[in-house]
Amino acid sequence: MGHPTFAGAEGSLADMPPDSSHLQEHIDVILRHEEEFLARRTAAERVGDSFGAFVGSLRFIAVHAAWFAGWILINTLKFAHISRFDPPPFPLLDCMVAIEAIFLASFIVMRQGRASRRSDERDHLILQVLLLAEKEVTAVLQIERQIAARIGLSQVAKDADITQLSQTTSIDDVAQTLKESMPLE
Repeated sequence: MGHPTFAGAEGSLADMPPDSSHLQEHIDVILRHEEEFLARRTAAERVGDSFGAFVGSLRFIAVHAAWFAGWILINTLKFAHISRFDPPPFPLLDCMVAIEAIFLASFIVMRQGRASRRSDERDHLILQVLLLAEKEVTAVLQIERQIAARIGLSQVAKDADITQLSQTTSIDDVAQTLKESMPLE
């Protein structure tokens, strides 16, 4: 199985050194989560996403440009075997475009809602990882302070910044301080 490639200065994942298997493991986990999210969509959501992807394409614009041009030409020029069915200012076309806009807006809002839910899931995962990393760093700092004290580096072990950073951080306190500090809208 090939590795996915990422554009940029780093090159592709295939160019990673052999000792970076942990990086590939993380990428595989992320890809698995994305695939699971996509697999959980209902059939209606899949159709909506496909339609939304088409609406956001140049092909959609080209189809509409051709449709509008054809409609306007048929209803303004004289053709022997085609009668005008929507004379200028094209009220039938206006009605159809308005109805289409309602449906397009609905598909877009539905798609954005799913994207927002996925973003919330990612945010929660990121928060959990950050909380775990904070606990791990705090534990490492506590151990390093103890090591520094034992090998005679008491000045490092008693450093105010390091001492403060090696204390357990209360996430609830941080959240409360943020709430109190944030300006009101």
